[in-house]
Amino acid sequence: MKLKFDIKNKSHADPFIFEDCGRFYLYVTGRDGVEAYESDDIFGEWKYIGIVFSKENCKDYWAPSVIKFKDKYYIYVSFSGENFFQWLHVAEANSPKGPFINPKLLYSRFSIDSHAVETKEGLYLFYAEDNLNEERFGTRIFIDKLIDPYTPANICKEIVSPSFDEEIYRRNRLGDGRNWHTLEGPFWFKDKGYQYLMYSGGCFQNDTYHIGFAYCEDTSDELISLDFTKFTDNGLFSPVLIKDNIEEGTGHHSVIKYKGEYYCIYHARDINPETDFNDRTARICKLIVNKGAIKAEKI
Repeated sequence: MKLKFDIKNKSHADPFIFEDCGRFYLYVTGRDGVEAYESDDIFGEWKYIGIVFSKENCKDYWAPSVIKFKDKYYIYVSFSGENFFQWLHVAEANSPKGPFINPKLLYSRFSIDSHAVETKEGLYLFYAEDNLNEERFGTRIFIDKLIDPYTPANICKEIVSPSFDEEIYRRNRLGDGRNWHTLEGPFWFKDKGYQYLMYSGGCFQNDTYHIGFAYCEDTSDELISLDFTKFTDNGLFSPVLIKDNIEEGTGHHSVIKYKGEYYCIYHARDINPETDFNDRTARICKLIVNKGAIKAEKI
C-alpha cells in the first residue's frame, strides 16, 4: 500500500519514520537536502514540511535517520561535497521539523544508511560501509558505539555480511572479475527476547533487490557485543520483501510499532516499462514478528 502524500510526483527514497509526542515524521533522500513530511496517522495524509537539513556546496543527501536524545533531535545522513563522496555526518535541531544545524563529520570515508539507537548501555550507530578484503567483497552492515551523539567511539564491527548471489550489486564492477555485493539500509529493533537487524540487499535497479534480516536471541543492551545470524530458509535465500507482480525495487525501509502492530515503511516502484529507476515512492506493509522470524503481509 502506498502512503498518501499531499504533493504528488515526488520521490520518497529511503523513508525513515519517526514518532514524537504522538505525531509522525518521515525523512527521505533528497538531491538538495533532506526532505521531510509529517502526519497525525501513518495511514493518513503526509504533509510536506520541506528541506530540513542541507549544507552549502553539498548534494545528494542519502538515507537520513533521526533520534531524540536529551530533548534534542539528531539527524544522521551522508552526502557529497567537492572533495568527498557520501560521508556520514550528524546535525542537531530543537524540533523534529528542523532546521538541523551544526553538522559534524562522523567518518572520513564512504559511510551511508545510518540508524542511531539508544539502550540502557548508551548510544549505538548501525550503518553501511565497504569491506574490500573478503571474497564476497563490497558494502555491508557495521555497528559503532557513540560516546555522545556527535562522537563515534570508532570501534566499528562488521555484523552482517553478504553470502548470496542475490546480494550482488554489480558483476565485475571493478573490472577484475569479482562481483560487488551490497548490504545496506540497516534498521534495528527488539521484541520479546529477540533482537532484529533488517537490511536491504543487492542493487535497487535489479530484480533481486530485497529486504532481509538477521537476528539473535539475546536481551543484552550492549549492542556491539551481539552476534547476529542471517535468516535463511535452511541455508537458502529467503527475503522478507522482494519484487512481485505489482512492484519492484522493494528496499530501504524503517519499522514502527503502531497500535500494537509492526509496520515496515519501504520504497518501491510500480512495475511499468516507463518507470524510471529513481521513481521510488514510500509504501507500507505489516510485519509479523515472532521468535526470530519476520514475515511481511501486504496491505
